[in-house]
Amino acid sequence: MPGGRLTQQERQQIALGVADGLAYAEIARRLDRPTSTITREVMRNGGPTAYRADLAHRATGHRARRHRQTVPLDPKTHPQAHGRDAEAVREYEETFTTVLIQSGTPKMMARVLACLTLTDAGSLTASELVQRLQVSPASVSKAIRYLESQGLVRRERDTRRCERYVVDDDVWYESMMASARATAHLVETARQGVSILGPHTLAATRLENIARFADFVSESIARAAEQARDILHTKPETTPDGAPTPRSDRA
Repeated sequence: MPGGRLTQQERQQIALGVADGLAYAEIARRLDRPTSTITREVMRNGGPTAYRADLAHRATGHRARRHRQTVPLDPKTHPQAHGRDAEAVREYEETFTTVLIQSGTPKMMARVLACLTLTDAGSLTASELVQRLQVSPASVSKAIRYLESQGLVRRERDTRRCERYVVDDDVWYESMMASARATAHLVETARQGVSILGPHTLAATRLENIARFADFVSESIARAAEQARDILHTKPETTPDGAPTPRSDRA
């Protein structure tokens, strides 16, 4: 299996495969590359709807030059636990961040959320985030405010009275419930418009259809989130050596 960076010709074949609707696994098989390489390449460079071979090739070269110009951090600063491959973890964090961005999360907020999510503790201080992401404290502060508003992170004080930002195990449940509440607010606003514009007008009918659709979606999201948390949520279980292991609490 070939290693190293993707060539421009390989990227052109990836672009053709994506345009033809091929699965990443099939594209990887044709190029004799790992599926993860193809997934990361596409998601890092615009996603399946916007991937372009030439743009991806130039962007990769730019990232490589920028990486060489960056002063490398002391590898002892962030030691990898459990024998993890530091480079593989870094690349996966980029992939996870890109997927969050593709789902609609702003770039800096996605970087902070990914950084928090991929730590075993699920929490970091502002200074730790600044150091890990190599960004300004103001950028971290702005990202945290946004993530808090979406129910994705919360603040707590540790034993040293230092503020930490935490991603809870049920973070996606809280996010879905926040989405349901926002959609419910849309329903209420749309129905206010119905009474203002007149119930028998075309505009009011349009608003009522929006309200009915959004109301159904809001209730479905809340109900599905509750069921998923009860059935699928996993909690850490401590092993004899003190390391957490996942355990599934199924109803």
